[in-house]
Amino acid sequence: MTSEISIPLAEKLRPKVLDEIVGQSEIFSKGKSLRVAIESGNLPSIILWGPPGVGKTSIAKVISNTIDAHFISISAVLSGVKEIRDSISKAEFIRDQQNKKTILFVDEVHRFNKSQQDAFLPHIESGLIVFIGATTENPSFEVNSALLSRCQVYSLKALTIEELGKILERVMGEFNNLIITDNAKKIIFEFSDGDGRKLINLLEIVCLRAFTEKKLEIGSDDIKKTMSEKSRRFDKGGEQFYDQISALHKSVRGSNPDASLYWLLRMLDGGADPLYLARRIIRIAIEDIGIADPRAQTIALEAYQIYERLGFPEAELALSNAVIYLSMAPKSNSAYQAYNTAKSFIENQGHLDVPIHLRNAPTKLMDNMGYGKNYRYAHNENHAYAAGEKYFPDEIEPVEFYKPTDRGLEKKISEKKEFLKQLDQHYNKNKTE
Repeated sequence: MTSEISIPLAEKLRPKVLDEIVGQSEIFSKGKSLRVAIESGNLPSIILWGPPGVGKTSIAKVISNTIDAHFISISAVLSGVKEIRDSISKAEFIRDQQNKKTILFVDEVHRFNKSQQDAFLPHIESGLIVFIGATTENPSFEVNSALLSRCQVYSLKALTIEELGKILERVMGEFNNLIITDNAKKIIFEFSDGDGRKLINLLEIVCLRAFTEKKLEIGSDDIKKTMSEKSRRFDKGGEQFYDQISALHKSVRGSNPDASLYWLLRMLDGGADPLYLARRIIRIAIEDIGIADPRAQTIALEAYQIYERLGFPEAELALSNAVIYLSMAPKSNSAYQAYNTAKSFIENQGHLDVPIHLRNAPTKLMDNMGYGKNYRYAHNENHAYAAGEKYFPDEIEPVEFYKPTDRGLEKKISEKKEFLKQLDQHYNKNKTE
């Protein structure tokens, strides 16, 4: 075994050159577009999208070594605007003092919000930085369009058993005279589930234990003893993922808290991103409960914020609480349908002016033109309601987009709408008489 025990093995075994990268042959084989761009030094800004442990960070560092660029790495999980600004300042210094390019690597880029992602745009366009973003989530949904349009997206694949085998051999090469049985390899490959970092971390612990105990062979029992639990990488982009998301959503919609909790915990146990699940729970509250119980949306949002602040394991209880509450809340998709109907209606309309009585008149000219004339201030009317008033453009007859149900709070809303409708009818009747 080497004497460099203090260096984590995953870090020590990182590839240094393109030919040492394991896997991703569709991208890095000789003649492929990205490899040609790297070797020519004309590298565009890119986003590396793929599951955990396939080498996104290693690839970024190899690219930096190959084009002799200064490498800056930040994590969207741990960084904010200050770190972004510091990185840009450092890139400017390197350009001015050393005349070198800077590769700015942003891990988990999907965790930056829109304004944080936008902060990179002018520096990508000016050529100050070559941006490399890494994400486990689909960039089409998680990276804003402005940043996405300035980057080439490369999809990375989970490592095959053959590729994991190459990494395993590199690990074993670090431990003198230590061998591993075929059954032990099989268990490690199954446990790693395409994640090279997971394989290295597990095997490092096993080998160090065997080395300490002066063993010469690692068997399947040694692997099983080290594995605290068999936690397979979750298929974040595949059919299984979307099937289980669908099952969670439909269980909540179907008011079944037990099934809802089952699917939530299945996904958490499988390694699904809790913040992604929290966003989906908020969506369920908006789409399937809506105004029937406005507290559902608040509870779902609070669960998301709790997870951001506390993390595992405390915040998983907040997610489960939200799912149970949403399951038992009154259901209504009336607000969701109203949104879709109104959106479709607007898309089919031309540009229609705001009625003149609804316009403000901040200048004398506007006042002279009649802006705001004959507007009826609702608070001065009976029931604080200007019966018969028109709020749509003049060319449009009033349209009823929102049709509340008789469930939860919407039952009261429905009753109020009916009352206001009667006031309108009474006003219009008196107006025509």
